[in-house]
Amino acid sequence: MIPVVEKFISINGEGTRSGELAAFIRLRGCNLSCSYCDTAWANDNNAPCKFYSAQELADWAESSGVLNVTITGGEPLLCGEIGELCMALAQKGLRAEIETNGSLPVSGLANEEYRPCFTLDYKLPSSGMYESFCADNIDFLQKNDTIKFVCGTEEDLDTAAEVIERYSLCDKCYVYFSPVFGQIKAERIVEFMKEKGLNRVRLQLQIHKYIWDPDKRGV
Repeated sequence: MIPVVEKFISINGEGTRSGELAAFIRLRGCNLSCSYCDTAWANDNNAPCKFYSAQELADWAESSGVLNVTITGGEPLLCGEIGELCMALAQKGLRAEIETNGSLPVSGLANEEYRPCFTLDYKLPSSGMYESFCADNIDFLQKNDTIKFVCGTEEDLDTAAEVIERYSLCDKCYVYFSPVFGQIKAERIVEFMKEKGLNRVRLQLQIHKYIWDPDKRGV
């Protein structure tokens, strides 16, 4: 059974489907503890949750009438039934996206017929989780996947630019810069992108935090 701390319908606040409706399934538990985490309440293995089968969650998503399904956390790849869930969603013709912190291998799902879309975080120094990224994941990226750099400092920006160049990430997938909410100005990230000539990197803002209270759940 799958531990779900919340499920709801909203818009995607970030990523390539930003602004589109999505059915969110947030799973319990995480193996990292980032300094800026805005869902720490869901990370503890004792956080209140409800348990569902993969089929129950797929039925709920289908009944919503929403095409996109965002599986997030916590860290969804910790869930042993994640493949079963992705398969159940695919069988219903739904578009599954997994938001992962990037520290765990995606290889188990990446070669499956029911492969979801991946949005991977690359943790930068200000997160406190630098060097947690599983570099082997880069080999499994496809054009519709995303690597996201959440930046809070100048060091973060410099590190992200170096990583993008080292792995030629813009040739492999979408690449996004996202400011840590309240820590760095978006204007500064734009100036940095201009300085470094980062032509294929995209700036994204967490638009759900501008529509609703930044700490509001279920949106």
